[in-house]
Amino acid sequence: MSLIFRPLFEKESSTYTYLLADSKTKEAIIIDAVSETKQRDIGLIEELGLTLKYIIETHVHADHITSSCPLKEKFTQAQIVLGEANAVACADVLIKDGESLDFGEFNIKAMSTPGHTDGCMSFVVGDKVFTGDALLIRSCGRCDFQGGSADKLFNSISKLFSLPDETYVYPAHDYGGRTVSSIWEEKTFNEMIGGGVDKQEFVRRVNAMELSLPAKIHVAVPSNQVCGSRIITNKP
Repeated sequence: MSLIFRPLFEKESSTYTYLLADSKTKEAIIIDAVSETKQRDIGLIEELGLTLKYIIETHVHADHITSSCPLKEKFTQAQIVLGEANAVACADVLIKDGESLDFGEFNIKAMSTPGHTDGCMSFVVGDKVFTGDALLIRSCGRCDFQGGSADKLFNSISKLFSLPDETYVYPAHDYGGRTVSSIWEEKTFNEMIGGGVDKQEFVRRVNAMELSLPAKIHVAVPSNQVCGSRIITNKP
């Protein structure tokens, strides 16, 4: 048994999509798929002969439109998965903190990590954690829209920091060309929370961020609340 693992990149929003599969059973999951790259993702899934079981979103994104519904229209057996706190009209599975899903012999476990948005989930597969926008490489997600809270985000990242130091960190975005970090690296070097920064200082740093709103926020959020489509098909 081995894990097929393919990190994929969408350059406009600097989003990482992750495709994982059991090499024996060919059951697969995809995390944070993007509308602009759906044909690439469909092509890779078909080329590798995979059966897509779950289409997972770490949260309702504000900077790009998901391809969850288009992927489900193509791979009708797949189920769309979001954290239970998300206000969405399209999920087949609203997963709770600590719950797990199986794909082949592998298991993906949900960790509730709100703060960037109130519905953020991170997902653990073996020695990998997919952190969405909660924990970024050397940074963290913003907290100024969609129910964001720097106080909650501090608690969420502290929860992530309880994972083994050697756990690989795969975020939903990176703007500097980096592809992977580790829990130890982020505990040590993260510019927002590393080196033992306390909650008060973390909240001050996050609230001091001066960031413009994502260009697509007014389109992306409502689109992603219906998983990238106004037409929801194959809903059980």
